[in-house]
Amino acid sequence: MITLRTWLKDIRAKKELTQQEVANAANVDVTMISKIEVGERRPSVKVAKRIAAVLGFDWTRFYEDEDDLAKTCTE
Repeated sequence: MITLRTWLKDIRAKKELTQQEVANAANVDVTMISKIEVGERRPSVKVAKRIAAVLGFDWTRFYEDEDDLAKTCTE
């Protein structure tokens, strides 16, 4: 099953950005990025929008059902 951590880390890796670089660009603490990637936290809408803008995806993806996300990513 694809988790929040997997898809977000994959997008960040494809952009060749570190957690610190994403955090700086999104104006959030690096620990927030880390916790989001390991599935310990979900970002607020405000933070989701900032991170998504930095990484170039629709911010609502943070709130998609994990099962639906897994199906989308495997099709």
